Amino acid sequence: MSTEISDLLVRVVPGVTVLVAGVRDEQLGHATPCAEFRVRDLLNHLFQVVRNFQSVAVRREVDWSVTPDALTPGWRDGFAVEAGRMVAAWSQPQALEGVSPGMGLPQRTLGLMMVVDLVVHGWDLALATGQPYEVDPALLPPTAEFLDSMGDMGRKMGAFGPPVVVGAEQGRFGALLALTGRDPSWVPAG
Repeated sequence: MSTEISDLLVRVVPGVTVLVAGVRDEQLGHATPCAEFRVRDLLNHLFQVVRNFQSVAVRREVDWSVTPDALTPGWRDGFAVEAGRMVAAWSQPQALEGVSPGMGLPQRTLGLMMVVDLVVHGWDLALATGQPYEVDPALLPPTAEFLDSMGDMGRKMGAFGPPVVVGAEQGRFGALLALTGRDPSWVPAG
């Protein structure tokens, strides 16, 4: 089976999985465009996303307050496994029904949140580690939809920074990154 959300995940998860697999151990301390995260922190957050959203798909409450260190032996392959489980969980039609008991938002909104998290943090990881990253154009409309509807709440909760002003040369994806408080022209120091 598949759903709207699992179809979007199939477009973003493979690229993010390749990025995770491409991180070298010596890059774990590098800065990322997401100011509060070093590469290690970002990877642990991505693990938290792919694990917790498996539970969100079946309406189990999750704890977002603690981010355990997931970079244990075999973590690169482990990410691929967990991401695959997340896609499978969101492939079930009931995953999109109703409201999340823990987060109080429609399940579809949370599904879009997960997609946007992967799209944006994929960009963060790619830039921080010098890897290529192309966003599937089909991911831009749902990313815009989520940021239009939930961007203000995300800023109030500290998930997004203040919007960054960008020119037309940054393109549609650059404009969406700017809505999350990221500078699309960010480059690593040095």
